[in-house]
Amino acid sequence: MLDFRPVFFISGWLLCALAGLMILPAIVDAAGGDKSWPAFLEAAGVTAFVGVALILGNQAKTLSMNLRQAFAFTTLTWVFIAVFAALPFLFSPLGMNVTDSLFESMSGITTTGATVMTGLDSAPRGLLLWRSMLQWLGGIGIVVFAMSVLPILRVGGMQLFRTEAFDTPEKVLPRAKQLAITIGWIYLGMTAVAALALAIAGMPVFDAICHAMTSIATGGFSTRDLSLGAWDSSAIHWIIIICMLAGSLPFVIYIDAVRMNFKPLTQDSQIRVFLAVVLISVAVVWLWLWSTGIASGGEALTKAAFNTISILTGTGYATDAFDRWGHLPFVMLLVLMFVGGCAGSTTCAIKIFRFQVAYAIGRTQMQRLMQPHGVFIPYYNRRPIPDEVATSVMGFFFLFVTCFAVMALGFSLLGLDPITSLSAAASAIANVGPGLGDMVGPSTTFQNMPEAAKWIMTAGMLVGRLEIFSILILFSPAFWRG
Repeated sequence: MLDFRPVFFISGWLLCALAGLMILPAIVDAAGGDKSWPAFLEAAGVTAFVGVALILGNQAKTLSMNLRQAFAFTTLTWVFIAVFAALPFLFSPLGMNVTDSLFESMSGITTTGATVMTGLDSAPRGLLLWRSMLQWLGGIGIVVFAMSVLPILRVGGMQLFRTEAFDTPEKVLPRAKQLAITIGWIYLGMTAVAALALAIAGMPVFDAICHAMTSIATGGFSTRDLSLGAWDSSAIHWIIIICMLAGSLPFVIYIDAVRMNFKPLTQDSQIRVFLAVVLISVAVVWLWLWSTGIASGGEALTKAAFNTISILTGTGYATDAFDRWGHLPFVMLLVLMFVGGCAGSTTCAIKIFRFQVAYAIGRTQMQRLMQPHGVFIPYYNRRPIPDEVATSVMGFFFLFVTCFAVMALGFSLLGLDPITSLSAAASAIANVGPGLGDMVGPSTTFQNMPEAAKWIMTAGMLVGRLEIFSILILFSPAFWRG
């Protein structure tokens, strides 16, 4: 029988921390005269009560976990946080039901950016800040998770990034705490610089703080109904572009940079390939906008760069209805939804390194077919790719496509049109945010989706954020028998 005490004990502390963070938006609401501040106090009380109960009822002599406990902890932690983070939405005067509240919370903590909220221009500032805080927390949470937990769990080829500091599950929690503190200061510094830059560029201070949090986290929640299109400022748009790119790079390079080691920034093939994809994608969309007369000159470049990078990185901001630009950008942006950024970043989707590994494996297989007696070994970053990693990455590709197909079929069965079904499934499993088409496109929200579809989206966002294997393994009877 799996011992859940360490899992619940640590989850209790995380819920207490979450309850403490709810006080900040309550103060913002109370100071601004908004009526939603009691919702945060009520939610904080419920969350703190459950957190303390979990701590007192699951006292543990040690914080060490075995492999199965680590898998359970990974999923349950994100579920607990999403559920209790939904309480301010549920208790708020906006009248959001359970489905919409959990959808908004899950979209925030998984940095997806899909929203069911309308009227953001007049929404209580506390709720707008809470949405941004959830994405900011989800961003740093996934970085620590990807760098400390996933390599040990050997999920989707992430064991490529295993270090001696995390050789065994028993070392994960103590070292993850140290890693979280280091990354936390870097993450906070990047957010502060981004907020200052946006404020200097002309964005109101409150909006600058919120967008700094959601852009560094590549989350995409905005404080305006028109997203970043509410500001007709190329300076603001390019600052956000830089922030999205910064959040898409491996955070280990920032740790190295603090130690004055800049070699990984230039030597990591993952970064080079990612930046190449960015440049090529932006160039293609820019040329399309210019040649079709949709936009010209600097405006076309800014629109192409902002919206393409937003979709590629899974941020989900929009400055224009890019789903109406034409067939080429439409298909290209749909494909880019699945790509994502680098491993160890705040981005989602498949991620660049897996495409590199798959390419290396495919190339090696072609060489073996041409020279059956030759010895060919696939490489990643000038290192041989172990068979275990190759199998894990290919398995991830298969499950990713399978989950996407199942979700798209589910949406189709609920009566949604093909474009909405495909793009909504891609949006959820890749944690992108906006979809394509009239119902879920960049110019609208997910509010009008059927309630059952919202639950599918909520589950899909969690599965995509936790790299699929971390969730699906819990449904294996062998996991619970071991």
